[in-house]
Amino acid sequence: MSDQSVFDLLRSDERLVVVEAPAGCGKTFQGAAYAHDIAPTLKRGRMLILTHTNAACDVFAERTKGLIGKKVEIRTIDAMISQIASAYHQALGLPADLSVWAYANNGFPLLASKVAELLAANPMISVALGRRYPVIVCDEHQDASPDHHAIIMSLFAGGAKLRIFGDRMQSIYERHPRAAALHRERWENLVNQSVHDELDTPHRWQREAEGCSELGSWVLEARERLLADGIIDLTRALPPTVQVIFSDNIARNRGGYLAVRNDRQPIDRCLDRSNQMFVLASNNALVQSLRAFWRRRVPIWEGHTRNALSKLVADIQVATGNASEVANCLILFMEAVGVGFTEASHGRTLKSEIQNGCKKVRTGKPGSIQVLAKFLTDQPSHVGLARAIAKIGTFIDNRAPGFADVKIDQHREFWESQRLSEFEDPAKAYAEISMKRTILRPKPRPKSLATVHKAKGLECDNVMIMHCDRASFGDTVYGRCKLYVALSRAKSSVTLVIPRTDHSPLFRVRQ
Repeated sequence: MSDQSVFDLLRSDERLVVVEAPAGCGKTFQGAAYAHDIAPTLKRGRMLILTHTNAACDVFAERTKGLIGKKVEIRTIDAMISQIASAYHQALGLPADLSVWAYANNGFPLLASKVAELLAANPMISVALGRRYPVIVCDEHQDASPDHHAIIMSLFAGGAKLRIFGDRMQSIYERHPRAAALHRERWENLVNQSVHDELDTPHRWQREAEGCSELGSWVLEARERLLADGIIDLTRALPPTVQVIFSDNIARNRGGYLAVRNDRQPIDRCLDRSNQMFVLASNNALVQSLRAFWRRRVPIWEGHTRNALSKLVADIQVATGNASEVANCLILFMEAVGVGFTEASHGRTLKSEIQNGCKKVRTGKPGSIQVLAKFLTDQPSHVGLARAIAKIGTFIDNRAPGFADVKIDQHREFWESQRLSEFEDPAKAYAEISMKRTILRPKPRPKSLATVHKAKGLECDNVMIMHCDRASFGDTVYGRCKLYVALSRAKSSVTLVIPRTDHSPLFRVRQ
């Protein structure tokens, strides 16, 4: 059994062990059990567990109680890199307060690049780190960037023993075919230079309700087919917890979703009968369209990143001092986080009011927009911008003239943007907001819409994947990995919504 062979291999004298760990096959259990057995035996230093998310840090912390601080340190790989960079910040030409700088400037990739170069040029640093952390456990290593990987291998060269867990089929952060191929090649090279084993028991589904063990076996079989450049056969008998719904997308706009009544009914029934469900789509545009498809009764899971807010902060730093440019920042942000507030509907009037100095008395919708313009002319900065966004929220709640049809889809991002006014510097504000978010780690609602990327690392009882067409899940390394990640989020049931024509080439369906 792979569980026992992996258990034994982890505890061997081999310095480099790589474990292929498909979703739900007991990777965290194996890693935590290894820490409990090995960390107390270390004569010097501590075991270091490196993850890619704070949520994963929490899971390992829960599983290694009693060891943390004594024999085990648990960090995200970015936090470890920041620690190294802080010690050598002058040599690297970086500020002393690196955590704030990195959050404020999206600087973690740059930090990783600089630290990778530092360790390559100064191997004695890796030797010192290897003495401090003689055993390093790397979680979800398929998500490591080239610089992350180079840093880990520098620590290995410095003497650290590595235990690496990853799943090549969950690598979904390289979309370009060439980049995805290089990422896969790097993983395979790592496997070839290591002692390697694979977990293959679907523990997640064995602990669930009747019929879910069949789902687990089906998901693992689907993974093997996708990995081998094969297709998933939906024409043969499927587990009772795997459902296929055929529905053609009749929306004319790109990224939109509409279905005729007969196609829509089984989709609605599937959503309504579930107490917990993730509806997963391949991209943000489709998620936004599905939000409208269900008349906004299903919230969007925004994950732990805020793309519109980070762009807003970058834009406002350039626009500060120019009220018209600040208005452009506001318009773009509102278009990104909701519907009903656009350049045509509100933006032109807003900029006209700013250009004319808000001199005329306005009522109705122009009067509401004039209020926003005054915020921006009085304080053409992140402060005025944040206060204008807060006022928009009030207008929406009170159904003020011109705002009854404005709807917010990204509620957390909309709310967090209003906090910019609490800080003197927008970049530091973004850093503080981001750091606080990683500590709070919000969770999805029982029923949520999300992109596959936002759902990665999460589980849900039931998953509906929309829309399984060629554009969403193409026959590429990236498309195959993305489909597998979507399938493996489900604990109890999977529903595939597939068009009758131009369906994903990764499925065989009845014509």
